[in-house]
Amino acid sequence: MTAPGQLDCVDVVDLVTDYLERALDDATVREFEAHLAICDGCDAYLDQMRGTIDRLGHVPLASLSADAVQTLVLAFRDVGR
Repeated sequence: MTAPGQLDCVDVVDLVTDYLERALDDATVREFEAHLAICDGCDAYLDQMRGTIDRLGHVPLASLSADAVQTLVLAFRDVGR
């Protein structure tokens, strides 16, 4: 990450999920939002992420095949470890 108060576009991409999940500390939120205020590209990226979550963020388990469920379980088994 760059110096405090100077997030760049790579930092914003790295932090976008935590931002949307409200997992960032207050200082980082301020830096993140300050970058968005001056960077149309990152602001558009955040809007695209929100749109994706709105459209695809809630897939009913019953709509997935057994193979798809197994693939997801394997893919996310170690997340958070």
